[in-house]
Amino acid sequence: MNVSEIISRNQTSKYRVAKNSGIPYMTLNDICTGKTQLGKCSAETVYKLSKELGVSMEELLTPHLAPRPSFDLFKSNVCHRLKELGDIDFLIEVLDGDDVTAYYRKSWFPECLYLLALVDYISRVNGIPLVDAYNDLRKMKLKKPVYPSGVLAKYAVLQDEGILESAEAAAIPEFMRFNIVESDVRNVV
Repeated sequence: MNVSEIISRNQTSKYRVAKNSGIPYMTLNDICTGKTQLGKCSAETVYKLSKELGVSMEELLTPHLAPRPSFDLFKSNVCHRLKELGDIDFLIEVLDGDDVTAYYRKSWFPECLYLLALVDYISRVNGIPLVDAYNDLRKMKLKKPVYPSGVLAKYAVLQDEGILESAEAAAIPEFMRFNIVESDVRNVV
């Protein structure tokens, strides 16, 4: 749970938390909006915040200290979750948890855009309108294409540009919009 959610759960305001804890309001606001990562704040700030919110420092910091898995592992986990839940329940889970925004706030842009591409793809194949809340994110694009590890391995061995071009041509459009080369999200083992 992030700081904004805890403040809402405690039915208080950022202003009140800032005043009672002695943390400058702008600092607290930056933490709540994700502009400043709590994991990069001083121990004193985290301590004051945890004391005022009535939660442990560990509870506040845990989301910020989770190790980042490899992108391939992330993709695999997401695709397995899709297979396990099915299209509609997967969409509900991702949208209710606002996972796309959570990855964006962590600055995990490949993960954020991969998940958004998958949400948009599932929406398209099921005739569901796109979620307007992500329109700003849909304008983003990764600087370099991200290829599946199997495609990169084949390219490394054969040194044939056609391998990369074929992978791009076969990619799902929602993923290519973000410069992510993904052609199959359903065939997971």
